[in-house]
Amino acid sequence: MAAAKLRLDQVSKSFRTPNGAFQALAPIALSIPQGRFVSLIGPSGCGKSTIFNIIAGLIEPTGGQVVIDDADATGTIGRVGYMLQKDLLLPWRTVLDNVILGMEIQGVPLRRARERALPLLRRYGLSGFEYLYPNALSGGMRQRAALLRTLLFDTDVILLDEPFGALDAQTKAQMQEWLLRLWADFGKTVVFVTHDVEEAIYLSDEVHVMATRPGRIVDMMPVPIARPRQRGVTLAPEFIAIKERCLALLSAAHDAALGEAA
Repeated sequence: MAAAKLRLDQVSKSFRTPNGAFQALAPIALSIPQGRFVSLIGPSGCGKSTIFNIIAGLIEPTGGQVVIDDADATGTIGRVGYMLQKDLLLPWRTVLDNVILGMEIQGVPLRRARERALPLLRRYGLSGFEYLYPNALSGGMRQRAALLRTLLFDTDVILLDEPFGALDAQTKAQMQEWLLRLWADFGKTVVFVTHDVEEAIYLSDEVHVMATRPGRIVDMMPVPIARPRQRGVTLAPEFIAIKERCLALLSAAHDAALGEAA
């Protein structure tokens, strides 16, 4: 297996509460090679967003390390691109100037940043929208702009936290195909959070299933389905077998959480 681009070495997180310490994450071990597309799925409250915030350096883990390119990146901001479900486009900036925001933050001169971004906007379905403002865009177009902004932040690792969760089914399917095209073209290492099991399997090289109380990874399933993938692969026996396994694990995690709460 290729060397890890991103590695979590026994990363854990506890929070202080009025009732004592609350363990949000049990020690997590995760190793992702360069260029892989990996999804995390699990019930609400299992710590998926906590993992992302730790990787992004927004919160410190209680224990363990975040390692990027074999260097300790724990608590370091700016080592990964991070996109939330909300596009967070700035309403006073055009689509073009929203997309180049990350490059501006990194010190790229405005003219050079625009010259780099314009061909990408036209290549990836935003031709004709470059100089419009976000309020003129559909939800899918806004997500395209936000994803391009994240990719152009020029980091090798991209964290995507339910970027298509608010879209209708048809737009969501279109955005999945669009994302796979970008991923193939840019060669980024992607970690993707979703509640949609079929989406996770369709997009990913491997799916990690999480449980809660405390948040932890309970299984990892490779997706041994050749790329590029056609939408009909979701009906293939090997796809359905992975989906059934994921759903069984999620159901068991849900039942265990209900039992502990009773």
